[in-house]
Amino acid sequence: MITLLLIFFPLVAALMLLLVKGEQVKKIALGAAIVEFAISMFAVFQFQKNADTQFELNYAWIKSMGINFHVGMDGISLLLVILTTFLVPIIILTSFNKQYKNPSAFYSLILAMQFALIGVFVSLDGFLFYIFWELALIPIYFICLLWGGDDRARITFKFFVYTLAGSLLMLAGLIYLYQFTPNHTFDIKALYAAGQSLDVVHQGYVFWAMFMAFAIKMPVFPFHTWQPDTYTTAPTQGTMLLSGIMLKMGTYGVIRWLLPIAPLGVEHYAHLAITLAVIGILYASTIAIVQKDFKRLIAYSSIAHVGLIAAGILAGNVQGVQGSMIQMVSHGVNVVGLFFIVDLIQTRTNTRDLHSLGGIRNVNPQFAVLFLIVLLGSVALPLTNGFIGEFLLLNGVYQYSAWMAAFAGISVILGAVYMLRSYQSIMLGETNALTSSFAPLTGNEKAVLVIICAAIIAFGVFPKPLLDIVEPSVIKLVDGFNLAIGK
Repeated sequence: MITLLLIFFPLVAALMLLLVKGEQVKKIALGAAIVEFAISMFAVFQFQKNADTQFELNYAWIKSMGINFHVGMDGISLLLVILTTFLVPIIILTSFNKQYKNPSAFYSLILAMQFALIGVFVSLDGFLFYIFWELALIPIYFICLLWGGDDRARITFKFFVYTLAGSLLMLAGLIYLYQFTPNHTFDIKALYAAGQSLDVVHQGYVFWAMFMAFAIKMPVFPFHTWQPDTYTTAPTQGTMLLSGIMLKMGTYGVIRWLLPIAPLGVEHYAHLAITLAVIGILYASTIAIVQKDFKRLIAYSSIAHVGLIAAGILAGNVQGVQGSMIQMVSHGVNVVGLFFIVDLIQTRTNTRDLHSLGGIRNVNPQFAVLFLIVLLGSVALPLTNGFIGEFLLLNGVYQYSAWMAAFAGISVILGAVYMLRSYQSIMLGETNALTSSFAPLTGNEKAVLVIICAAIIAFGVFPKPLLDIVEPSVIKLVDGFNLAIGK
């Protein structure tokens, strides 16, 4: 029942918001998102950490094709549900000082996207997973298209075509596996068994069909070309949804579906896939260093962070997968904070150009401190949330290949370079005509940044609650993967 409530409450709220007019719509949307977060917290307190899938429901949907409405949560799913329900209220709160045309539709689309994202993370039927995967694309497409910046039609169309093409490859892989299930079903365990029954060649076909879909969504080099333009052009809340939550669909897909379904394919092609991920880390970090647009710099830094997450997952060990889960949460929180900071700067100065800014610390020291905490979490300073996941990821990649870990580890240095230089350009030095009248933070803006900073410090100092939730599920998944490849 909890799982059904988590899935459908945002959808019902989204439909009701369409009937609301005026300024009340954003408050109602925030209230609904907070209720959804409270439901997820209730699930956390009811969750038994060492048990298998919980809160499970399995109803026949299209019986003749073996398609069921089968949902449930283990530690891996629950952690991403928590991330989603935690970030959506924050994302809505970031918009309180903005005026959007047709706000009812805008906030309805945000909650509709939350409905689809939760569905992706709790689906235990391959076809149902695909349905929710596609549903998540529709709200963000319209958010970017209707409220985006210059040239949004072309950029959003490219994003839509890229992700739709990847989704169709994933569907082809699922249908291929469906043919090898004994009773022709899309049930997750039946698909696992069907995939593992194939030889390495056929598992390789499945691997690339599904990996392409997940790699585009993350994105991993060279499937990343849609991302910088889309992140830059989308409205701030759309960018937050894309970077904070939606890209986690790709990393989650690799963990939940790819590793167990095609273990021999993963083992055979992991070196190539990890190489692409590491190339993406170095490429995106290098490009970020030379960016003048702060929002575009954050977009490229996101590619670098996700590349490390992908490499850790594909390493196929406990440290890599567990690190990826923790880093997904950390990256989600940090990147939402960074894009909000970009929005605050642009709103007050009408520019994101690093060379046009400077000296904001002199007129708003409070903002400078909050910005610095978010930045330090992003560069993985010890005792911040980014450090735990990054340490585990590099450990996991090192167990797979010391050389891969060495090249991936360069991202830590490069990340510090472009983030600290951007902070220097924006906050330090002398004020100028644009920054001398930088307005104080409003109550809503302070609330958002304080919540994000509190999460960065709390999970950096005390990561045990997150690790405890996810560890049993990760160990079980990795043990099954190692068994399937004969380790």
